[in-house]
Amino acid sequence: MSVFIDTGVFVAARNTRDINHKRAVELLEKAIRGEYGEIFTSDYVFGEAVTVALVRTGRPDVAARTGQLILTMPGIRVVFVDEELFKNAWARFVRLAAKGLSFTDCATLAIMDRYKIDYLLSFDRGFDGLVKRIC
Repeated sequence: MSVFIDTGVFVAARNTRDINHKRAVELLEKAIRGEYGEIFTSDYVFGEAVTVALVRTGRPDVAARTGQLILTMPGIRVVFVDEELFKNAWARFVRLAAKGLSFTDCATLAIMDRYKIDYLLSFDRGFDGLVKRIC
């Protein structure tokens, strides 16, 4: 079993005012305990998470804590998007942008396919019907 953690979970976990804060903390605790198996995220999610945290809160300390959470999370594997994943993500984006998926979301789907990741921890309903989502 394996899980990919999406941007919103990291952001909500470090933003106590986020509507999903409590659930995000619970999801991350379960992931750290190994309840979802191997844990993945990506460099794109990292970049998006620290940026979203800064924009939503206006607080550099929350953005920095969000980044530190990802960088120091026990057992997490950060996948760096290579040329093949980039091209795959672009092809998906062209097809799925109308569904509201971002390029980072499409890179997540490409990574999940490559590494045969079973589940996505995400609050983003745009993934519904594309992958098995835990929220």
